Amino acid sequence: MKGYVVCVYKNITNEEKLKEYAIRARAAVEKFKGKFLIRGGRSTSNEGEKSPRTVVIEFPSYDEANKFYKSEEYQDAHSVLKGYAERQHQIIEGA
Repeated sequence: MKGYVVCVYKNITNEEKLKEYAIRARAAVEKFKGKFLIRGGRSTSNEGEKSPRTVVIEFPSYDEANKFYKSEEYQDAHSVLKGYAERQHQIIEGA
């Protein structure tokens, strides 16, 4: 079964750091054969608080998605956001 990274941002305080993170994170996504399904874009919030950004990445498997998150490459990218973004990050097994 495929694995999905679902990341819902609650706030972003530095757009430049977000851009730097995105460049580094993309390399890790590609290394682990991930495919961006949602990366920002227009949105409508029908219930709950509106998020400034939502990202969904599909991986070949749940295990591969977890390997991506734990990888040195992704953790290096993730460190760029520390103190500049608050978000919920999940890895979900999909159909």
